[in-house]
Amino acid sequence: MAHYERISAALQKRIAEDSKGGYVSPYATKNEDVIRRQERPSDVPQIYRPPFSKDADKILNSLYYNRYADKTQVFSFYRNDDLSRRALHVQLVSRIARNIGAVLGLNADLIEAIAIGHDMGHTPFGHAGEHALHALYHARTGRCFRHNLHSVRVLDTIIPYNISLQTLDGIVCHNGELPQAEYRPHPLTDFALFDARMKDCIRDEDGDRKLIPATLEGCLVRICDMLAYLGKDRQDAVRAHLIPSENVFTETAVGKSNAEVINNLEVNLIEMSYGKPYLMLDAEHFEALLQLKRENYQKIYMQNRVQQQIRDTVIPMMEQMYEQIYQDAVTHNTASCLYRHHIAAVKEKQIWYPAERPYEESDPHDLTMDFIAAMTDDYFVDYYAYLFPQSSYRISYHGYFD
Repeated sequence: MAHYERISAALQKRIAEDSKGGYVSPYATKNEDVIRRQERPSDVPQIYRPPFSKDADKILNSLYYNRYADKTQVFSFYRNDDLSRRALHVQLVSRIARNIGAVLGLNADLIEAIAIGHDMGHTPFGHAGEHALHALYHARTGRCFRHNLHSVRVLDTIIPYNISLQTLDGIVCHNGELPQAEYRPHPLTDFALFDARMKDCIRDEDGDRKLIPATLEGCLVRICDMLAYLGKDRQDAVRAHLIPSENVFTETAVGKSNAEVINNLEVNLIEMSYGKPYLMLDAEHFEALLQLKRENYQKIYMQNRVQQQIRDTVIPMMEQMYEQIYQDAVTHNTASCLYRHHIAAVKEKQIWYPAERPYEESDPHDLTMDFIAAMTDDYFVDYYAYLFPQSSYRISYHGYFD
């Protein structure tokens, strides 16, 4: 039977009393503390557009945001509008984090900006695509591809939107594969330190695993990234017929359904974190979160038929595509889609957000990585067929009527 926890009566009373006075956490990020690379007149805050709201607006109107709609969250190779795509995932993260942040008295605009931008650098075909692109890029350059690092590259280098340090830090530190029972922000005061840290992460395959957000808002988005997918992936696995029902999962202290998981972890997080300079879950709830993740890996993510199709199609197709795009970059093939579709679109945006150097002069491996990472699932499939019409590699989708 479903079980939904509630915030204790004492804390409910305290929160209600605090809210009457317009409670703001003393540990929340203040709008006046925003840090940007450049002082641009267009980025001067207005009463109706505070600084982190401007970050969110830039992300929503960026070149890449629309592409969330056709990027895999977990389940590739399905024509099914009821399965989550990355567009829904980032909105769920934002909604859950803003709900909790409102109670904790945190900066809602900063939460939203981090949440909707945190997966901007994700590849087609989810984490499988990410791992494949990392292997190709790393073998040729010694540098790492990670979607969180690339999200920052998209918003700070490819198109220099002048996004705040606080938002970029939250995005790069969001790694939802590294749960912790307690998050204490690690302060970050300037871009010099941020840039040095980024360089370290790009060279060290485990570098981003050490990152902790600099703000409570960033810490909250990191936790809510997990809350948003743990139960939702289970719902989607049933819809995709990978598992017969959510009953295959073990009952945990926070339940096993999406609604139970989100509610009960939210309640405990608020109970343990209200008014504190950190966010935490108690031992029982944190262990339940770990158990949920373990079972998702065992019963969903690592299913052989899911992994087999990746190995048999996406990886070899991406290898061929990488080499062709790289050659187009090296030879400056302006007739190629690298130039006509990708570089042209970037340069169009750079009219409004000028870069220090012409984008097409970037390292050819970086141009190749950028182009592949920017692709949606459908674009990847169609572009491969365009490049290699005689290839035997084809991705077969589970259709609506299969």
